[in-house]
Amino acid sequence: MEFKGNVALVTGAASGIGRETALRFAELGASVVVADVDADGGSEAAELVQECGAEGFFVQCDVSDPQDVARLIQQAASRFDRLDFAINNAGIGGPWEPLRSYSHEGWDRVLAVNLSGVFYCMQEEISRMTGQGGSIVNVASLAGKLGLPNQAAYTASKHAVIGLTRVAAQEVARYEIRVNAVCPVYTETHLFNPLIADNPARAQKMLERIPMRRFGQPRDIADAIVWLCSEQSRFITGQAINLDGGMTA
Repeated sequence: MEFKGNVALVTGAASGIGRETALRFAELGASVVVADVDADGGSEAAELVQECGAEGFFVQCDVSDPQDVARLIQQAASRFDRLDFAINNAGIGGPWEPLRSYSHEGWDRVLAVNLSGVFYCMQEEISRMTGQGGSIVNVASLAGKLGLPNQAAYTASKHAVIGLTRVAAQEVARYEIRVNAVCPVYTETHLFNPLIADNPARAQKMLERIPMRRFGQPRDIADAIVWLCSEQSRFITGQAINLDGGMTA
């Protein structure tokens, strides 16, 4: 895969899957717009992109705010004359509570970031890519295919992201824009690690559900994302690809 001359936008790029994806694009020659609400982590990620020999440009953005998302795309457009790839990765986990007692505040916040954030980003990205073509990859979750107990908002938001992916893929295929989603299993990031840090029994139970007997790594997900943006996947759109070590098998 070769992305020299291309521009990629990655939201939630300050850490975890987002940062690894930004670096993977940079390694393959793309310029990268690094977006995150975390200014320190985002700036650091942009510097790491530059250390790979690519152009890295950080924009602080809260994807749950449509005006902030519009500003993000405007700043990216002022820096680069194109947008080839957009990775909508920004997301939060929310409270770990049973549905019957799940807080309304937690519900609203998770859906604002995980669902509305993807919606706002896709609106702007599609407008930018129309007439040029491109590839959009939404980071969903295996919780978008299965029910995750005690994570009502997260599960609902990721199911909805897959639905948005399928709708958008049909609407924009005529413009040579492809839209796909990836659905990772438990991946070792700052969102997941606290769930198992003090609970080895929970960690072991999770591992036993994965035939490959390991958790996902950010690089596992990043490699799949960049492949979905490459010419090697040129006939793939509207898909939600499981990255789960065989769990759903």
